[in-house]
Amino acid sequence: MTERLDSTTAQPQRDDPEPRQAGPADPASADAGHGQGAARTAGSGTGGDRAARVPVWLLGLAVTAVIGLVLGLLAVFGGSTLPDRAGPPIEELAVERTVLSPGAIELTVRNIGPDPVQVSQVFVNDSFVTFTGGGEPLERLRTTALDLDYPWSDGTPYVVSLLTSTGLVIEHEIAAAVTTPPADADFYGRMVLIGTYVGIIPVLLGMLFLPVLRRVGGRSVQVLLALSVGVLAFLAVDATFEGFELAAGGTVFGGGLLVILGAAFAYLVLMGVDRWQRSRTAAARRVDSAGGMRLALLIAIGIGLHNLAEGLVIGSAYAVGELALGAALIMGFVINNVTEGVAIVAPLADRRPTWLALLGLGLVAGVPAILGAVIGGAVNNPALAAVLFGLGVGAILQVVVQILPSLREPGTRAFDSRVLGGLTLGVLLMYGTSLFSAA
Repeated sequence: MTERLDSTTAQPQRDDPEPRQAGPADPASADAGHGQGAARTAGSGTGGDRAARVPVWLLGLAVTAVIGLVLGLLAVFGGSTLPDRAGPPIEELAVERTVLSPGAIELTVRNIGPDPVQVSQVFVNDSFVTFTGGGEPLERLRTTALDLDYPWSDGTPYVVSLLTSTGLVIEHEIAAAVTTPPADADFYGRMVLIGTYVGIIPVLLGMLFLPVLRRVGGRSVQVLLALSVGVLAFLAVDATFEGFELAAGGTVFGGGLLVILGAAFAYLVLMGVDRWQRSRTAAARRVDSAGGMRLALLIAIGIGLHNLAEGLVIGSAYAVGELALGAALIMGFVINNVTEGVAIVAPLADRRPTWLALLGLGLVAGVPAILGAVIGGAVNNPALAAVLFGLGVGAILQVVVQILPSLREPGTRAFDSRVLGGLTLGVLLMYGTSLFSAA
């Protein structure tokens, strides 16, 4: 083995050094190194320990206080640093409610624009009319009532023109003038009766098909579930379109976004309810996710939220005279909603629920129509209607998501032809029966 001298250290170096044997470590040096490392750790962790000792709620409160302070300063001093807006003011008014009584028209208007609006004159069919209300400029999102002294005629269409202080004309159309029913006990009793006709009765009638569904049994149960999905899918699409149509009258509060937010809220809430039901007891965890009382209850809740929005629209239309009630219309709603009862009991075809449980499911799906009719008759608000339709859409989508996995072929993502036929039949049934309930 040869050795050579290193030019920098003048120490002998081995060309082929042998691996050194691991000897016992020096206790003194080990203790010293350990002490230095501990000291470094302690020194570097001092700031972290201090931060860890601060409660989380206190940190959150401090951050919130800083954000509030900055926003307050911007609100007080920020406006003065910006240039004034050029151009005329932007004036927008929305007529949210029209109440007609003999010799008078009452309009509830809301400022949906960014600038204050003051109504100076009112014209009805190009005729000047005297009015009270609206004496002060109406700030953004504020409402006021305008009482017009005008001898209108029953069944006649009118165009009400609101002239603002800047000369802008805002028009509101009354398709056919009819006396607005007074909000008394008789009116609300009629709303309860309407909700019962279009909500509770048809749903309970549809649930009478349960003995028939039990007799078919076997593979047909899956087809019946597919029929339920078709019914629910039609309801979801129909409610979405109607919700967006109504949301056009409530753009100041978000318009179509209200339908989306309502759907998302209902979907997440029902998903949480479903998870809670699954984990509540061991028996609930053993229930199949595609059948049983749990799924029937979810379907009833989804249909109930849809009927809540449907009742709201019916009540609003009746209150403003846009809905002519009659036996034909009531029969149309009954025929259309009978299929909803069939959808509720389809998951129970292979089970034996009590009559009390079935009655409870029917009331969960039907009673909201009564509540919706009462609210719609008292408050004609497009934004509220859009939110309620969104709730119905979200609830129905959650139920569809629950059922669809059980309709696929085992081990695949495909659907059997009979299942597809059930889906199609459900959609066609709802479409056909909806033609009878067109108001």
